[in-house]
Amino acid sequence: MPELPEVETVRLGLVRVLEGHTLTRVSQRRADLRIPFPKGFVSRLTGRTVVRLARRAKYLLAHLDSGEVLLMHLGMSGRFTIHDSASAMGSPEPHDHVIFETEAGTHIVYADHRRFGLMTLIKEGELGLHKLLAALGPEPLTQAFSAAILRAALTDKRSPIKIALLDQRVVAGLGNIYVCEVLFRAGVSPLRLSNLIKSHEAEKIVKEVKLVLRSAIKSGGSTLRDYKTTSGGLGYFQHRFRVYDRADENCVNPGCDGVVLRITQSGRSTFYCAQCQR
Repeated sequence: MPELPEVETVRLGLVRVLEGHTLTRVSQRRADLRIPFPKGFVSRLTGRTVVRLARRAKYLLAHLDSGEVLLMHLGMSGRFTIHDSASAMGSPEPHDHVIFETEAGTHIVYADHRRFGLMTLIKEGELGLHKLLAALGPEPLTQAFSAAILRAALTDKRSPIKIALLDQRVVAGLGNIYVCEVLFRAGVSPLRLSNLIKSHEAEKIVKEVKLVLRSAIKSGGSTLRDYKTTSGGLGYFQHRFRVYDRADENCVNPGCDGVVLRITQSGRSTFYCAQCQR
């Protein structure tokens, strides 16, 4: 599933063709994705101008001049592709489920062969109360995410720190790949109990979260399976992995003679070096 860097990369690609532009035509080519499209989906979008395109955790938020917000999630395999014209787009493919056309003639196609993504419309004033957003923790790239905030969120948690960081109520947008990378770079074992994380370790984790996410965004995210940018390109951060998907390889830290281990935590693969991460 695309994580925060991938979603932010998609947002940055869509900003130039959506923000400040009017949706002159919307084609909805099926009744549902993960959930049904809201009633009047096409009519509520047609003729509306996208005032701002934002992101919250792994959700894209298109704020419209009607006072509604188009909330979008990529799911496992959702992908946006930008075409300068109808002729450049060609005929829709079977998994092209929504097509947005702007007054500039640009066609933005949402394809999702697994259909785990979603799109819905929410009133602006109710956005923070919506069931998909209400319980989300702080955005990791803002000042709202600090060592003090993280420690407070971990105080009563007895789960391993790896599992806690995947909890969207603790911090929004982190996924399996980046949590593995963060803990390796912070030198913290994924097996450590959350409530035993010390202040200096929380500071390291927060610092590495911000560094890793910014680096991943700069690289266009990570492409392991279905993810592509809006231009159809691939992300490149996977070439900078220090531990994720490197099981049985030598640890990359200078002076360490350990190897990367792979274990399963809550059904997900965890990669780490037992010698570097304590």
